[in-house]
Amino acid sequence: MEFESEEAAKVFYDAYATRLGFIMRVDAFRRSMRDGKVVWRRLVCNKEGFRKLRPRRSESRKPRAITREGCKAMMVVKKEKSGKWIVTRFDKEHNHPLVPIPSNGHRTMLLSQTPDEKDVKIRELTAELQRERKRSAALQEQLNMVLRDMEEHSDHLSRNIDDIVQSVREIESKQAALHRVKS
Repeated sequence: MEFESEEAAKVFYDAYATRLGFIMRVDAFRRSMRDGKVVWRRLVCNKEGFRKLRPRRSESRKPRAITREGCKAMMVVKKEKSGKWIVTRFDKEHNHPLVPIPSNGHRTMLLSQTPDEKDVKIRELTAELQRERKRSAALQEQLNMVLRDMEEHSDHLSRNIDDIVQSVREIESKQAALHRVKS
């Protein structure tokens, strides 16, 4: 099978994925050593591979859902000297259930009929972020007030210590003067 462009190959595989019931993901590519243009591209099922285990940045974050299941379904296209893109590899086997779109429905129609959980989650998280920013701003203001009070108190203590040191010096000098008078 051949395509006029890389984009045409992507559009084909995405339409194929939609009909079969999986989501296409644009994966790896290779560039030409001569001009740096893409000459090879791998299009895969979104459940291809496995997520790399990375240390969690924050314990307060919820772990993301596991979406990668090691699926091998893919289509690899390569640009020929003629400029056409040909399929060099095609694996159609999935290791997970597929959810095909009904033949009489469109993808956008199906999505508009059911609430998009991602959008709902984004709205919830955005609202939570705004609440936390307000809370953070209030806490920052309180912290600044405490720091100002501490600085004022520190200045007050420094003045008191200076006064005490000066008083001690005066007392010591009076005692030294009295001691000299007696001697």
